[in-house]
Amino acid sequence: MTVKVDLTVKPEVKGFFDPATNTISYVVKDPGSNACAIVDSVMDIDYAAGRITYDHADEIIAYVKEKGLKVEWLIETHVHADHLSAAPYIQKHLGGKIGIGRNITVVQDTFGKIFNEGTEFQRDGSQFDRLFDDGDTYQVGTMTCYAMHTPGHTPACMTHIMGDAAFVGDTLFMPDGGSARADFPGGDAGTLYDSIQKVLALPDETRLFMCHDYGPNGRDIRWETTVAEEKAHNIHVGGGKTREEFIRFRTERDKTLAMPKLIIPSLQVNMRGGDLPPPDESGKRFLKVPINAL
Repeated sequence: MTVKVDLTVKPEVKGFFDPATNTISYVVKDPGSNACAIVDSVMDIDYAAGRITYDHADEIIAYVKEKGLKVEWLIETHVHADHLSAAPYIQKHLGGKIGIGRNITVVQDTFGKIFNEGTEFQRDGSQFDRLFDDGDTYQVGTMTCYAMHTPGHTPACMTHIMGDAAFVGDTLFMPDGGSARADFPGGDAGTLYDSIQKVLALPDETRLFMCHDYGPNGRDIRWETTVAEEKAHNIHVGGGKTREEFIRFRTERDKTLAMPKLIIPSLQVNMRGGDLPPPDESGKRFLKVPINAL
């Protein structure tokens, strides 16, 4: 796939950091209109109390309304394992279409079995308005955007390129953060390396926006870098590190990592497009905890 990055199109990107999950959500405004996209929104959960709230999403909604923007797309870069999506909640208030990579169906099939979902759980991606294939384009106002398949962290990971800005999900972290794990079901370290190379093949000046940042070594939280900076300084793949070196490092490192704190609720919600599991006959909704399945 050849992506034509138009470095002359410079969308206005507003980041919203969620300290509870170290996630950055984005409002991306088309420079030629009042149209925008929202990338990787967050729904708040107090997991211990089983309580859902929407403070983070409400902040984004308030910003969009204040700026007089029109939401055309709600983009999920992948099925997140560390936070719950607020896309349906925002869609209800602001409109827009919810989009994710077509391999969401692979994720739904895998985790539908892990969570013992019944036949009523559709595994065809129909919970989303659009399933993106590698190289698909879509419009945000006057701006043509591209979806680039970048699996490895999950099978459904996509990098979304909007003008001179690319939203990489968990494919990359900031240069001093390296890369995301590749040991979830459907993940693969070699595939992740190949996907990172696709991102690093974009023009050097391309702005890259991260989905997460953890402030390594106590530095302030940051979420924007460039292809050139990642190629030169990324501690996992920069400076010409080989595929074999990356696979060896990533595999060994992943063995030391604990499961994300919110993986169990996140996967059940996010594979449904951000909707909660359906209510039982009494009207109550429940999240399952599979024993020894992850």
